[in-house]
This record gives sequence, C-alpha cells and structure tokens, in this order.
Amino acid sequence: VIKCKAAVAWAPNQPLEIEEIEVQPPKEGEVRIKMVSTGICRTDDHAIHDVFPGLNFPVILGHEGAGIIESVGKGVTGLKPGDKVVPLCLPQCGKCSSCLNPKSNFCFHSHFKYSFSESQNVMLDKTSRFSCKGNVVYHFLWTSTFSEYIVMPAESVAKIDDGAPMEKACLFGCGFPTGYGSAVNTAKVEPGTTCAIFGLGGIGLSAIIGCKVSGASRIIAIDINSSKFEKAKHFGATDCINPNDYSKPIQEVIKEMTGDGVHYSFECIGNTDVVRAALECTHPGYGTSVVIGEPPQNAKITFDPLLLLTGRTWKGSFIGGLKTRDHIPQLVSSYMTGKFDVDGLMTHTLPFSQINEGFQLLRSGKRLVFVLIN
Repeated sequence: VIKCKAAVAWAPNQPLEIEEIEVQPPKEGEVRIKMVSTGICRTDDHAIHDVFPGLNFPVILGHEGAGIIESVGKGVTGLKPGDKVVPLCLPQCGKCSSCLNPKSNFCFHSHFKYSFSESQNVMLDKTSRFSCKGNVVYHFLWTSTFSEYIVMPAESVAKIDDGAPMEKACLFGCGFPTGYGSAVNTAKVEPGTTCAIFGLGGIGLSAIIGCKVSGASRIIAIDINSSKFEKAKHFGATDCINPNDYSKPIQEVIKEMTGDGVHYSFECIGNTDVVRAALECTHPGYGTSVVIGEPPQNAKITFDPLLLLTGRTWKGSFIGGLKTRDHIPQLVSSYMTGKFDVDGLMTHTLPFSQINEGFQLLRSGKRLVFVLIN
C-alpha cells in the first residue's frame, strides 16, 4: 500500500481537497502508475457539478495524464515498471466487436461494460483501490489522474516512447487526440478543402491542427471569445469570426464566406444549437459535420431532415475515433518527430496544490490549463 497525495471530490459542487490517501497494489491484470502530469478538462468540471452519469462520491477525478509504471499485477504482459504511459479513459480490449472492427474504437467488451451510463468508478472486481480516512474513494473513468499514484486495468494503458517529455505527454490523454483525430481520422479531411471549427478550447484547437496537417486550404475558427483567435491562427486558422459580431445566424455567415458551405465542420462545444449550426453550414451534397463536444445530460436536438436528405453526412467522434492503445503512442511519436506542434496548447502550469485555481481558470474561459503533480 502506498500513501500519497490526491485531490478528492468529497461531494458535488465543492472544491477539491488535497488529502493523504492509500492506494492498494495492483491486482491481476492491473498496473499501478506514478503520475507525473495531469490536465484539467471540461469533463472533469462536469463531474464536479454532478452532471456526469454514473458518478459516485467521494471520487478522485482527472482523465488527462501521463506517468510511469510503478508495479504490475499478475498476468500483465507488454508493460513493466519504468515504462512511460498515458492512462486511457477509453479502453481497447482487443476482443469486442468494436475493437475488432477497423472503423470503430468504442470498446464495449462485456468485461468492461463501458458506456456513458457508467463512470468506471470501481475496478473490474467491483472494488476500489483508493481509500481516505477510512472511507472508500471511487475511481473516475479508471484514470483518476488527480492522484500521485493510480491503479488501472492494463487494457486501459498506452505505453509511449521512452523519450517522450512527460510534462507534455498528458496532452495525449484526451483533448488532443479527440480534436486531432476527429479531423484526420473521423472526417478524413482532404487537401484543398474548407473547414469550420466551432469552439476554440483545447479540442477545437487540436481539430485545427488536424485540419492543417490534412492540407485544408481554408480553416474558419468560430468562438464568442475573440481573445482565442490569436492562438487559433497560430495553429492554422485562416479566418476567425465571432458570432456576436453578426446580426444573422453564424451558419449563414459561413455559407456566404464559402459559397454554399464548407466541406467539413466540427462542433467542439457540446451545445445543441451549435451542433445544428455546424451541420447547416456544410455544403449540400457532400458536406460532413462531426460532433465532438459533450452535450448536457438528456439534451435533445431537432433539425430539418432535408439537411441530410440532400446529401450531407453527420458523424460523431469519441477520442477522435482512434484505437487508443494503438494510436496514442503513434501520436506521441509523431509529435516528437515534429509532425505537428502542440506546445502552445499549454497556457498555464500550476503546482498540484493549486488545482482548484486551475478549475477557476478553466471556467473563466482560458484555453487549456495543466497542473503538474509535484
């Protein structure tokens, strides 16, 4: 048993508390990881406010991280102490119909029972590896990266290059592969095409990177916060527009800018009105709109079916459609060879003790905040 520091959410809508916790050793098929860095994502904020399905309190949140394996349980192969790894909020069991299909990454092997209705709040044997002050503390997506040590199923861990910079590797846990993969893998953006990116948080900026790498000739970035435009242009946006600057719907503005609509659009917010606008701004006949943002629980959307009957394609993308254990290490290696620049995605670095200040920055509209664990 290891005693270490973790940020515990004891109840909804309360600040996280830095506590000393106990972390059990890994059981069969599990690994224990010493975390080096962790990011704060909007999904973690949803969980704090108890709008994430299947969540149990007290809980250790966090799902964008990077660390080093400290020990492995019985039966674990391909991973060993000392390996640099990225914990995965989406497993890749390699056995279910999704994992065996090259077109899908949404692992749902019955062994995992992964779905949006469960937050993977206990290990596969239905027990937690965390405790604090005599209380059971629950996991979050099995990752729980707001702890100095975590325990995870081996199928939810991606081994990365030994030379990877660990303070930046946490970028590859969720936000970057989600945005980048949605452009490169889900939409398969082609050279010379036009793209519209709705929402310029970490995922939206990553989608811009993916569109640029794919050779898009025009990338229109949309956000109601114009202070984000400089960063969007840095990553490849050719046009930046603020819906508040126009008296007409933003989809009409985009259609006028492009002559009947863009080839590809990406909704990176989780707002159902924006989801519809992103679909409407694509070109009839061949436009594709990708939904990436996480909508509020139980949200519904209505739209004109003619938008699809005229030939548009509407797609969803979860973690960029990437098979996590296979593709996350490849992304890290591509970054290390200079294929794309992600350094600018990190706008703030804070010590772990200031994690609540990190959430305040996130809520104030900052692009992306990362907390380095001491």
